[in-house]
Amino acid sequence: MLAPLDPDMFDPVCPSSLTPVRVGDKWGAMILRCLADGPRRFGELKVPLHGITAKVLTSSLRTLERRGLVTRTEVRGRERRVEYALTDLGRGLLGPLDAMCAWAEAHWDEILDAADTALARDQAVSL
Repeated sequence: MLAPLDPDMFDPVCPSSLTPVRVGDKWGAMILRCLADGPRRFGELKVPLHGITAKVLTSSLRTLERRGLVTRTEVRGRERRVEYALTDLGRGLLGPLDAMCAWAEAHWDEILDAADTALARDQAVSL
């Protein structure tokens, strides 16, 4: 059995939503990270993904599954269980995700400054 996912595995102020590269949708890369150590159940995935709704998590998982990055497996037993796991293709994205995270960390201030500049410009235009 895998260790539980750390509820604080993602920095709440990380500008990952501001990086120019996305996997699937806003949550895709974080979901892949959650699955890096092995299969997880739906409820386990919600723990570190603060703010995600069940509907959005379901949609994100389906998108990743359609793209061949994640598998969904029904596990038979006394109770119905579904597990999600990385495919070989999805596992192959972990290295590039590491590189993207390192890049974002190295350029954190520039990313935030660019976002602030764009927000100020957009607010000035809407006045």
